Amino acid sequence: MEFILARAGNLSPLLNEALGRYRYRVFVETLGWRMDTPPGIERDRFDQPETVHVIARDERHDIVGYARLLPTVGPYLLGEMFPELMNGLPPPCSEEVWELSRFAVMDLQGARTGIATLRPSALALDILQLAADHVEGRGGKRLITVSPLAMERLLRRTGFHVHRAGPPVMVEGHPTFACWIELAGRPAREPRNTAGNGG
Repeated sequence: MEFILARAGNLSPLLNEALGRYRYRVFVETLGWRMDTPPGIERDRFDQPETVHVIARDERHDIVGYARLLPTVGPYLLGEMFPELMNGLPPPCSEEVWELSRFAVMDLQGARTGIATLRPSALALDILQLAADHVEGRGGKRLITVSPLAMERLLRRTGFHVHRAGPPVMVEGHPTFACWIELAGRPAREPRNTAGNGG
């Protein structure tokens, strides 16, 4: 398994295209999200050159896991699109809080079906750990994520301390919630093969 942690502007054109296709197949084709996106490619306005991507690839260089990181001091998904998930509190705007979004662990070449039905896996923990390493290295202390309610059990079983920012809200027919992920006291992580340039 290969892990890539890089800003979008440092991803190769080939990897950037593969990532867009992966996200489209996961979030649009498999999970049925209704999104204004080019055919076959999933991107949104939060995909900027400074956006940080955590990508897992198998031995065939196929993407099998992913997460996106955005600092909450700039535009991010929860703050602009889903502030109602904060249960009346303002969305975070702090150098100590980063948003984790588009979190997926899905082998498109295998028999897995989608995020909501996946069992917790070592790969999900690896991706969270790499994201946490990056955020902590920049002074961050917490992650926040917009997740379907079905993801709550997976997040809790990673060993991270997670808790709801507010009660679930129906979004396009699916119960959705904002989830805090605390970085303090997180599980120990073994060193992984991690590339930083996105080549």
